[in-house]
Amino acid sequence: MVRLSRKALSDLYEAPLPELQAASSFVRQSLNGDRIWYNRNFHIEPSNICAHRCRFCSYRRDDASQPGAWSMALDDILPYCEAKFEPGMTEIHIVGSVHPGQSFDYYRQIVALAKGFARAHETPEKPIAIKAYTAVEIDDMVRYNGLSTEACLQALREAGLDTMPGGGAEIFAPHIRRQICPDKCTGERWLQIHRTAHRMGIPTNGTMLFGHLESREDRIDHLLALRELQDETGGFNAFIPLKFRARDNALAGLGEVSREETLRTFAIARLALDNIPHIKAYWPMLGKDLALEAMAWGADDLDGTINDSTRIYSLAGAEEQRPAFPVQELRQRAEAAGWKAVERDSFYKIIS
Repeated sequence: MVRLSRKALSDLYEAPLPELQAASSFVRQSLNGDRIWYNRNFHIEPSNICAHRCRFCSYRRDDASQPGAWSMALDDILPYCEAKFEPGMTEIHIVGSVHPGQSFDYYRQIVALAKGFARAHETPEKPIAIKAYTAVEIDDMVRYNGLSTEACLQALREAGLDTMPGGGAEIFAPHIRRQICPDKCTGERWLQIHRTAHRMGIPTNGTMLFGHLESREDRIDHLLALRELQDETGGFNAFIPLKFRARDNALAGLGEVSREETLRTFAIARLALDNIPHIKAYWPMLGKDLALEAMAWGADDLDGTINDSTRIYSLAGAEEQRPAFPVQELRQRAEAAGWKAVERDSFYKIIS
């Protein structure tokens, strides 16, 4: 496949919809055939009390006195895991906020507790991976605890971390980042943390938050930065385009981009990222219908079953207010749309 330049991608963004769909579907089929990947997972979101004040965020709270705020104690972790776990799950996904009152040891112990729970409940056929902490969370752990990035990641890995999610990338363009998340780590720093993780043998995902103040050109630059890092390290398993949801945040007046613009963005991501094997349509953010539609626009992965364990997008107005996608429903809907649903683990190994 010919690698597409920045100009070619910019031109394709404007292409007629049938042509763009055909091109992205061709690449999707060449990489993943008619598969829709999914896994069985649940999330731990330790707190929504956060030091950062991102203007797109509907999740964060200033402190425990605000309505809707929560913060889990370490003693809460295992009971929560027991409540959300279902036999056959293969991933525990840990991500939340940067709590200004918590130490690095708190975050390390959450990983250790989740790993202990995983070891007690996994089987040889279905080991349970711990996917934990965005680069933004890692950056704050490093800065406020006097650690190097390598030391932080190594301590988390020794506690049980297996892989990292891709959150916090938002949009790399500095002029947009200054407007939407000025106190968060830079895009360059996000890339540096993922580069370090990859070099240490920790695979990660990448993301992009789109549909707010950024332009299409900003999105393309973001994708090309991820492509360049993947050329260097090969450490990204998947890329997730995350649509901005406009409820109860400082950017709510912008509204949300259209279905067509969302699907165009998925298609361009698939065409740009020729070295990242999977494009994920994260259904708690998109809704199940649009996530399944995105499969015809380059996406090949739906994420997981989740079992009503995340509130990040439900607080921002996503249609799935209690997100859960039971395996039977997921498989039936995928197959009704003409796809083959394939269960995977966190590393895209097929589970029979």
